[in-house]
Amino acid sequence: MKKILVIVLFLATVLLFNGCAIIQPELDIVDTAIQNGNFTTLVTALTEAELVDTLKSPGPFTVFAPTDAAFAKVDSTTLTNLLADKPKLTKVLTYHVVSGKYLAADVVGMSTLTSVEGSDLAITVSGSTVQIDGATITTTDIECSNGVIHVIDSVMIPPTVTL
Repeated sequence: MKKILVIVLFLATVLLFNGCAIIQPELDIVDTAIQNGNFTTLVTALTEAELVDTLKSPGPFTVFAPTDAAFAKVDSTTLTNLLADKPKLTKVLTYHVVSGKYLAADVVGMSTLTSVEGSDLAITVSGSTVQIDGATITTTDIECSNGVIHVIDSVMIPPTVTL
């Protein structure tokens, strides 16, 4: 009788934990950024540029995401003006996005990636430091349901945009 009770409890526990995994879906790029808490300026900018729905779509996308500290490096007046200029803001934000899912192991073997904005992003590797268009990648491979986020330490500006 004890063996049957132990087996039933074991099966109930397995079903419970498997059920939890099914109930909690993996987060998309936008929800992952929101949950992280270090991308509030990026999320605000995505909202202003009306790109949230795009980055919630199936993708896949690779996003080189500047943190709030990276946005803080941008002059406050320049940032305010950028947030108010939707076409320019859209170009800057889409410059941080690549169509397709590229993990860190993929990125280090490449010399360029083409952004959704249309310009090429130069990739340089020096020892353990990897840079994309001059921004250092500080955290890699934050996997999302529709792609991957790599965290960068500065905001990249496409060559077609002047601030």
